[in-house]
Amino acid sequence: MKILFVIDKLELKYFEFNNLVTNFWLIKGFLDRKNEVYITTNPKLSLKGDVPYAKCYETFVQDGNIFYKSVQLESMIDDFDLVMFRPDPPVDIDYINATYVLDFAKKAEILNSPSAIRDFNEKLHSVYFKEYMSANIVTASLKDIEQFLKEHKQIVLKPLNRCFGSGVMYLYDGDPNTRTIINTMTNNETTLVMVQEFIPAVKQGDIRVLTLGDKILPYAIKKLPTSDDFKFNTHNDDFIVASGLTTLELEVFTPVAKKLNSMGIKMAGLDVIDGKIIEVNVTSPCYFIKEINRVYNIHLEDEICEFLLTKNLLSL
Repeated sequence: MKILFVIDKLELKYFEFNNLVTNFWLIKGFLDRKNEVYITTNPKLSLKGDVPYAKCYETFVQDGNIFYKSVQLESMIDDFDLVMFRPDPPVDIDYINATYVLDFAKKAEILNSPSAIRDFNEKLHSVYFKEYMSANIVTASLKDIEQFLKEHKQIVLKPLNRCFGSGVMYLYDGDPNTRTIINTMTNNETTLVMVQEFIPAVKQGDIRVLTLGDKILPYAIKKLPTSDDFKFNTHNDDFIVASGLTTLELEVFTPVAKKLNSMGIKMAGLDVIDGKIIEVNVTSPCYFIKEINRVYNIHLEDEICEFLLTKNLLSL
């Protein structure tokens, strides 16, 4: 197969040896299976008439690492069998425009679906699964947030379009900075934010639960907070440990995977604290492959690549 990865601009800059990122393992896995793999970024996409193109680079494996050739090529998106659309947030206008370009692909299968990503906010649309969430509201209202804080005593405020915990704030009832923080987060009541009841168990870490098609993968990791933060904020082995899922947890979250898959989101990462979903990552979900391979002594990339190749070969 001929496969294109749309990756983040920063990831392109530090492409070689970057085995912390999911794309490294997937690209290497596809290359090891003798597929052609190319990489590009959102700004290198274009539309000529109604035909989408990408200026891209061919990748290759050498000494166990992945590299890309310096020659930039231009290919039609439909020259590829599979397009892995995985740039990082923020989901800003440039990001949205990239999804619009990919809408014009007629033959290539694109994962995750650009329209599905465009229609799914990782914070806000978690509410599709409200039965698995703690109490929450989405609002820009100072009054509403203050009332929510009064009811729940401890809350978390999140920007709707960022990732990696960027901009997330904690508030407790009586915090002297309450109004300042709320006004800063909402840009003086002009910007919607996700407001969630604080879950004290976050101090013991949050679990990354992985979906692949209709199923939940049995390999999960727990992301531990650092001593100076209430949340995970550094991609470091010291703060990532195994957290196997129980049979009940697999059963509980499988309907979430099925719902996401039916929407065109075949790969997602659920962030879970104390059995509650706090976020659904669909843009470029990190599968923590390096860490999962280490703690479970497996090769997770093999399972993912085989799934993607089998599913997409059947659809050709």
